[in-house]
Amino acid sequence: MRSECQVATVQMATGRDVAANLLEAERLIKEAAAAGARLVVLPECFAFMGLRAEDQLDLREPDGQGPLQSFLSRVAAQQRVWLVGGTIPLAGPEADRVRAACLVFDARGRRVARYDKIHLFDVSVPGVAQCYQESATFAPGDQPLVIDSPCGRLGLAVCYDLRFPELFRRMLDEGLEVLAIPAAFTAVTGQAHWETLVRARAIENLVYVLAAAQVGVHANGRETHGHSMILDPWGSILARLPQGVGVVHGVVDAEHQAAVRNTFPSIEHRRLKCVLQTRTIEG
Repeated sequence: MRSECQVATVQMATGRDVAANLLEAERLIKEAAAAGARLVVLPECFAFMGLRAEDQLDLREPDGQGPLQSFLSRVAAQQRVWLVGGTIPLAGPEADRVRAACLVFDARGRRVARYDKIHLFDVSVPGVAQCYQESATFAPGDQPLVIDSPCGRLGLAVCYDLRFPELFRRMLDEGLEVLAIPAAFTAVTGQAHWETLVRARAIENLVYVLAAAQVGVHANGRETHGHSMILDPWGSILARLPQGVGVVHGVVDAEHQAAVRNTFPSIEHRRLKCVLQTRTIEG
């Protein structure tokens, strides 16, 4: 791994036309690769956002084959980049639910990882008439993921996962250095919390964060926040795209990260571990 690795996050306004969405994604990946990116991150639901959440079921693919998986493999190989493929719906054991799967392909188009979104967005947003129930359409994953990549130890998380710091502490114990977060934060929750949460994950774990977002008003009337960004281990925003479709460029510098971790060793100062204890109550 080189000390410096160019990276990019892609911001999209995905709609109902899968073919058009894939053309746009490929155009933006090409733009990122032409600028020198070795690792590119797509947003959540990059290929499709329909009128209803359950429309995702019509796009489900078996694990290992299908047009969306073939698209990611082909573009990664043609552009010679490592590609974090946002999320696509992969079939699971349940007929009425799919997995929100984030797949990683290397620069030869080989799939090297799959992460299934663990935390599902089942909420009523305070102060506005917005209710979501992802668990009606998606089944949760249960395994964190950290892998080797050209830019360091790469961890994956998706959107609502961002709110659960224990997930990232678990990933840190597996060597996390660079965190990719495909997302589609709502305009309301994004305005309130997106930057705060993204910066918190960078700061508390001393990692680079590559956050790729959806933006604008989609076919179902949902408005997403945008503000795709790249942050360094000190929580500084290296680059950001507030609105509009485009690419955010940045550099992951392993020497800089090592220097920050050595001079500010907060990771080594951890004292508490999450240990489950049971006891028998007599009487």
